[in-house]
Amino acid sequence: MSLAALIHAEIAAHGGWLPFDRFMNLALYAPGLGYYAGGRRKFGRMPDEGSDFVTAPEMSPLFGRALARQLAQAMAASGCRDVVEFGAGSGALAAQLIAELDALGSGPARYRIVELSAELRGRQRERLAPWAGRVEWLDALPDALEAVVVGNEVLDAMPVQLLAFDGQVWRERGIVSAGGGFAFVDRDSPLRPPLAAGFVPGTVTEIHPQAEAFVATLARTLRRGAAFFIDYGFPEAEYYLPQRHGGTLMCHQGHRADPDPLAAVGDKDITAHVNFTGIALAGQDAGFTVLGYTSQAHFLLNCGIAGLLEDASLAGRAMAHRLLAEHEMGELFKVIGFAPEGGAFEALGFARGDRSHRL
Repeated sequence: MSLAALIHAEIAAHGGWLPFDRFMNLALYAPGLGYYAGGRRKFGRMPDEGSDFVTAPEMSPLFGRALARQLAQAMAASGCRDVVEFGAGSGALAAQLIAELDALGSGPARYRIVELSAELRGRQRERLAPWAGRVEWLDALPDALEAVVVGNEVLDAMPVQLLAFDGQVWRERGIVSAGGGFAFVDRDSPLRPPLAAGFVPGTVTEIHPQAEAFVATLARTLRRGAAFFIDYGFPEAEYYLPQRHGGTLMCHQGHRADPDPLAAVGDKDITAHVNFTGIALAGQDAGFTVLGYTSQAHFLLNCGIAGLLEDASLAGRAMAHRLLAEHEMGELFKVIGFAPEGGAFEALGFARGDRSHRL
């Protein structure tokens, strides 16, 4: 069965209308068929490599080297020897972190990866072969965990629900079959954005129950350690500004972005920006303490990337600059840190420029 046929069958099984989060889940993660489950190369610097987008670890190894300093501090503060990464992609970040943590004398006893894609697991095994004795893969989050957790561009890939506002009422946006393709149809729903006012007629936006549930589950699972998530997004007050009335949903294919998730289904990534206020509240309500929240630029500078740049080549400095530049990844990407109840510490990455008060 093709991915399209699978989704059409799912729509029929749901009475002819499928919530967008279920559609997004199938488009990205349907076993053997979804975007992340297929054999297409996703990660790389250039479209002529056959890739669709670039993440920070592929852009510069200094990303992982700087982040490793935060992980080393968290490991020392918590007494944890394990690192757990969610959605390790190509394995680039894992390789950078293990190598740098080893160099810092904080090498993890185990580096555990939670990865749903069998195809990506295979690529990660090749990349991480030098540390094969310490790397293991998990199918799901363990019931109890003592580790320092990291996730780079994980929350943005979790399925979202779409809401549409006509000026009077909110409706949930879902998917119907339309010939051989798909179309949007809105239905009455009790769902609402977390903010009550400020929306203009025609607004389409997202809510993030799956990402928030994931963080809440992690908070109940992580007994000792810390967790750091890096992703693009905003605090709630900025996420739902009137000028963002089209929402943040975006697709990526061949290093080009487009807003149409109903075309080329399974051949491109689908993402939405993160509402970091919702993520912080979900964590707090489940027992986490927020260690800090800041821009990627502030976080990496706090973790010593400036010193690492001194020994980099000119080309290496240019690529690393994209991690810090306000008009590139430096401001759009944010970092949020958590610790279990009773395990808070002054996290290095938030020493300057902490924006927790804006969440």
